[in-house]
Amino acid sequence: MVPWYLVAALLTILTSAQGILTTLSKSDGGYKYDYATVPFLAEVFKLAVSCFLLWRESQSSTPKMTTDWRSVRLFPIPSIIYLIHNNVQFATLIYVDASTYQIMGNLKIVTTGILFRVFLRRKLSNLQWMAILLLAIGTTTSQASSISKFQVKGCGEASCDSIFSAPIQGYLLGILSACLSALAGVYTEFLLKKNNDSLYWQNVQLYTFGAIFNMARLIFDDINNNFENGPWWNRLFNGYSITTWMVVLNLGASGLLVSWLMKYADIIVKVYASSMAMLLTMVLSIYLFTFSPTIQLFLGIVICTMSLHMYFAPAHMLVDLPSQKQVSETMTEVKVEARTAS
Repeated sequence: MVPWYLVAALLTILTSAQGILTTLSKSDGGYKYDYATVPFLAEVFKLAVSCFLLWRESQSSTPKMTTDWRSVRLFPIPSIIYLIHNNVQFATLIYVDASTYQIMGNLKIVTTGILFRVFLRRKLSNLQWMAILLLAIGTTTSQASSISKFQVKGCGEASCDSIFSAPIQGYLLGILSACLSALAGVYTEFLLKKNNDSLYWQNVQLYTFGAIFNMARLIFDDINNNFENGPWWNRLFNGYSITTWMVVLNLGASGLLVSWLMKYADIIVKVYASSMAMLLTMVLSIYLFTFSPTIQLFLGIVICTMSLHMYFAPAHMLVDLPSQKQVSETMTEVKVEARTAS
């Protein structure tokens, strides 16, 4: 089996590339294609790949597949959670600006750790909890470089000088958004690990419902717009370029890697991969776009690197633990001193 850290490294690269490719797919500052079709096609791509891999696996062995409805009915739940999460995101942006929301989004790092402990009952050491908090601080520090003055909605015509000036509804919705994002990831890991079913069979179920829910969104958009642009299938590939197809394929490949990590590693590894991808994107943007490096970005990278080392390094590399020989020598000295004293 491929080592999990190689899969995590590849996911970091693909996740970083996603934002860059999406930016490059713009034309004259906007999208010539319907961006809502991208996640739908990505789900179809993941479903097709999973079906092929399941078929190939069945040629050499009999994959374990649970087809009982009581098991299958659990797989739409992540899509439902993500659907609610997306609506909460839009609601949050009514009260706070994009920069504030980006900073608040780092709460999902901490909420993921909490739900990982509560629902999956996975114990984390004190050093690992400190590492998760450091990761949230590091990503927030690096993002602070792009925020010189907050323009907070709900504060009137004049700009607000502090992130704490947003209405309370914005913070409550931001916390809810972070919890929903964490819940979707933790629940997906629970689904993939609850039995020994083939990963490809589990992916087929996940992505079937994912494609259905994304198609439902396209239909809803058509109804909401009174079919001004015709039915969604008529404009499915309108405005698509090579870069747009790269966005779709990259998004689909990233999703497949995430499911592999959920099955054979855990959600915390995925959180680290996503956070490191954000930092990598910032660094690459220095060369690709007009992004200027700042001291906050440098400090954020240092803090996140420290967090990565603290979480995954063995305890003996972090704490100067006494060796067995040192313990034996100390015990001998204690015994000698006790005899002398008596």
